[in-house]
Amino acid sequence: MELHSEYNEYRISVPQEFENVFTHFYFAENSSEFSITKTLLPTYQTILLFCFGESATMSTREKTVIQIDKCMVFGPVRQAFEYTLPSGSSILVANFKDDAFFRFFGKISIEQPARHPDELLEENCFTDLWHQLISLHSTSGQVNHILEFCRPYLQHRDSTSQLLSSFENDLLSPIKVIAEQTQQTERNIQRKQKEQFGYSLKELNRYNRFLKAIKIIEKETEAQNPVKWFTIIDECGYYDQSQLIHDFRHFINISPAQYLKFQQEICNPRS
Repeated sequence: MELHSEYNEYRISVPQEFENVFTHFYFAENSSEFSITKTLLPTYQTILLFCFGESATMSTREKTVIQIDKCMVFGPVRQAFEYTLPSGSSILVANFKDDAFFRFFGKISIEQPARHPDELLEENCFTDLWHQLISLHSTSGQVNHILEFCRPYLQHRDSTSQLLSSFENDLLSPIKVIAEQTQQTERNIQRKQKEQFGYSLKELNRYNRFLKAIKIIEKETEAQNPVKWFTIIDECGYYDQSQLIHDFRHFINISPAQYLKFQQEICNPRS
């Protein structure tokens, strides 16, 4: 749509020092005369969002509408949600990586609904930070300011979390291998995974399978090739077409064919 040429968005990479804290930052602004609504794909990340200008809103699958005034923290983002940027508003989003939210805020559950981050730390530091950010005139300057702000809050990552984050062998069970390496029980490793990362490895594996399907669809449509659903089923490890459809319904509440049709309205923060 012509309208969306006035919707600007881009990713901002982080310095190497912060690569185990944030995957990236995301910026979007609506410079059109109308409100614009986008669907954000699930990320299994916890998100810290700053809003500038008129308040943005987000809507959950249950049709709960949350107004974002200055800043908001929520996640891990397990299912797609819609967000609306009014004319003249912008958002800056920090995407926590792996156990980084736990290292930042400690042992606090932030399952939906979304919350103001000041509530988690029992001080007004994030509201103060928002006021500092609006005085800066570049997005890169705002990102650098956020990075410096968070530095003293970060806790040291323990060895178990480090092993969970860096485990890459798809043929082995990370829970079993790490339990043997650290001489802990598998139950204890599972508890740490859930507590410090916010999700189980079983959940993450299902999400990664879905994400692989999304990436194949995006690659084929960019090349203007027809999407071969049974090739996707085979390459991503689905049993059959119904399981593929079930995952799409679970994560984004639409079918694979509908996703293909509505791609322009959907934001993939990992692409």
